[in-house]
Amino acid sequence: MNNQGLNNQNLQNSSGPLGGFGGFGASLAAERQRVLRNTYWLLAASLVPTVLGAWLGVQLRLFQGMSNGLSTLVFFIGAIGLMFLVEKNKNSGKGVALLLGFTFFMGLMLSRLVAAILGFSNGATLIMTAFGGTAAIFLCMATLATVIKRDLSALAKFLFVGALIVMIAGIANIFLQSSALMLTLLVAVLGIFSAFMLVDIKRVIDGGETNYISATLAIYLDLYNVFQALLSLLGIFGGDRR
Repeated sequence: MNNQGLNNQNLQNSSGPLGGFGGFGASLAAERQRVLRNTYWLLAASLVPTVLGAWLGVQLRLFQGMSNGLSTLVFFIGAIGLMFLVEKNKNSGKGVALLLGFTFFMGLMLSRLVAAILGFSNGATLIMTAFGGTAAIFLCMATLATVIKRDLSALAKFLFVGALIVMIAGIANIFLQSSALMLTLLVAVLGIFSAFMLVDIKRVIDGGETNYISATLAIYLDLYNVFQALLSLLGIFGGDRR
């Protein structure tokens, strides 16, 4: 065999599954797509127990007579405990069940706000508007995540600090009862968690998050906070008293 034939043979060998990176790259891309696809499916499924929890909470009036301080305490204890269990079991089917249980709990906690909004004559319209707005923000962030090429880890750190400040200020406002501060916090939550949505989706696309249960939990929390802030703002500025 001449030198040209040897070179062709070596090139063929190097491009095989054991000789190059082509097969590995394709496998990696397929795995990222699988995680992203499973995340979106589980995210869609998580909305069902959320809606069910919110409906049940409204019907049974579970939290409507509860003070702001007590409801905040119940929220933090329940949410943190369930998130810990979800993360602990994220590599098994039990993690999916726990995640759906967590979203049901979050729906229950949302029922107090939903009941207040339904007290307006246009309450149902406000809820659908908030849902549509949240969906639009999600689609926008998901599209941006596929377009942006730069690493957003620095932005994630900045957003975490912002979310921590908002949380502390929100707890303080339970005692301050400042309407101006509440409006400021709602706008901040809307902006911060919309940006977090972009970061969390891009992390899955880039392969930074390989577990679809953890990815779903992060994006769900972004959606939940965006929807809650948007619904609250709509109620404040667009609610019509009966």
